Amino acid sequence: MSPFLEPEILATLLTDPKVIVLDARFSLADPKLGQALYGQGHIPGSRYIDLEKDLSAPVISGKTSRHPLPEPDAFAERLRAQGISKTTHVVVYDDGGHAMAARAWWQLRWVGVKSVQVLHGGFKSWVAGHYPVTTDIPVITKSDFSADVDHSMTVSASDVLNQLKNPVFRLIDARAPERFAGEVEPLDNKAGHIPGAVCHPFTANMDDSGSFLSEQQLQKQLGDLMVDGLEPVFYCGSGVTACHNLLAMEYAGMLGAKLYPGSWSEWITDENRPVATGRD
Repeated sequence: MSPFLEPEILATLLTDPKVIVLDARFSLADPKLGQALYGQGHIPGSRYIDLEKDLSAPVISGKTSRHPLPEPDAFAERLRAQGISKTTHVVVYDDGGHAMAARAWWQLRWVGVKSVQVLHGGFKSWVAGHYPVTTDIPVITKSDFSADVDHSMTVSASDVLNQLKNPVFRLIDARAPERFAGEVEPLDNKAGHIPGAVCHPFTANMDDSGSFLSEQQLQKQLGDLMVDGLEPVFYCGSGVTACHNLLAMEYAGMLGAKLYPGSWSEWITDENRPVATGRD
């Protein structure tokens, strides 16, 4: 199953009781905006899922990333409240940038939801296709979902640190090149990147229209980053946009890449973890 679903296909599935649509719109600049946009209009039947309230645990200053993964059981409770079970086909969308939807897509699979897709082009493509929009809030029947975590999908800060001198990971940073290089840092209190990492900004996965590149283009682009014998591990600032790269990898048929969920904002909480700067 492709990780993407086109709007014209989703339009035929809205009355299918096995399909649940999640609205993951969120703005880092205005954390209340996503919920407000949902209230102004959303895909019929969709339920809102919030990056910070649902997809993240509370931040512990000086210890966690800015968007730490929640405990699996806590996230499972969120999914039960949304009516999601392990046999549900979940379709998640955001505003069209795909970063928030990608985090939800990855996280649902992490706890055992097997059938998850991202709406290609997000809410923007849905509206452009003149598909229905509503302000009605769906009636939800709570499910009995329980988490079945796939621990093989993640690596920890200690995993990353322990292999720096004898690399087993190909570390790939999803942030913009200037942040990777340490030239600017608008969000975190230290600039730079994890030593040995290379930069692949998540925005490079899409064309100017906001559509993902073709599978063949992504295979070439992402394939050029790989090194034989090294396992691809993606990170970013807080574990969100790295999932965009993981989504691109899946779409390109390049399976098995891992996420360092804590990412840069967790890495720099420990002064003993080294930092590199520069674009090379």
